[in-house]
Amino acid sequence: MLIQRLVEALRLEQLRDPLAWLDIVLLAFVIYQVLLMVRRTRAVQVSYGLLLLLVLWFVTDPSGLVPLKAVHEVLGTLLFYLPFVVIVLFQSSIKQALARFGALSFLPLRQQEVVGDPAILEVALAASSMASTRTGALIVFERVQGLKSYADTGIALDAAVSYDLLVNIFTPRTPLHDGAVIIGEGRVKAASAFLPLSTDPYISRTFGTRHRAALGITSETDAVAVVVSEERGMVSIAVDGRLEQDLDTRRLRERLVQLLSPERGRGRRRRLAATRRAASREAAARAAASRGTVS
Repeated sequence: MLIQRLVEALRLEQLRDPLAWLDIVLLAFVIYQVLLMVRRTRAVQVSYGLLLLLVLWFVTDPSGLVPLKAVHEVLGTLLFYLPFVVIVLFQSSIKQALARFGALSFLPLRQQEVVGDPAILEVALAASSMASTRTGALIVFERVQGLKSYADTGIALDAAVSYDLLVNIFTPRTPLHDGAVIIGEGRVKAASAFLPLSTDPYISRTFGTRHRAALGITSETDAVAVVVSEERGMVSIAVDGRLEQDLDTRRLRERLVQLLSPERGRGRRRRLAATRRAASREAAARAAASRGTVS
């Protein structure tokens, strides 16, 4: 009897419908993506505040635990405008969610390659060279989501990606050294561009403006950013609001190939794995032959 009442209360009989399972899975996916977006941001504290207002509204109901009529009416008026407050406070997260949805792999907007191997090599060599001289730099690669609004804040360029160009742009006390270089469609689109700074309260205080800008642009878009620290002489790469630090030229190039030329990166990994398997088989065959000779 108790189990039957529980089934009726939870409406478990509806789970016999396959569409009900699809409904649950889609809702769980949406909630999971929302939690991923708001974690480690100030949106968490804002959510706690809104939840507290909602709890106070229920508690101060005239028939509730603490019947405070005036407070209940004021909170009710505030909660009436809650949807508009949510849109204003979470506009950045909402834009980020819509942009990520538009960049899903099953949509035709997906790009397979952003920049070729020669340009990636030029960037890797330039970043390593500037790191050795402790010259600060910030290079951003445009992927599916456009960066035109950020490129418009800098000096428009339309130049081939080259080692000499990047090193000259970031040379201290030159007109274009302050800001970011934006690369899109295999060419340098802008220099001295301004990027949004990350508002993550958990970012290390050792990170300067360049690193915060790299984390900010990669949190709001699907861009990839290469940062050279002028204080530590270290090359880092930012993806999806996360920072991978202390990369050498080879590792930086491999990582950029994986992120900007996914098909080529997978092909290289397959070839490398095949080479390793062949080498291990050859070593095993040699070992077996040597054992046979000894015996």
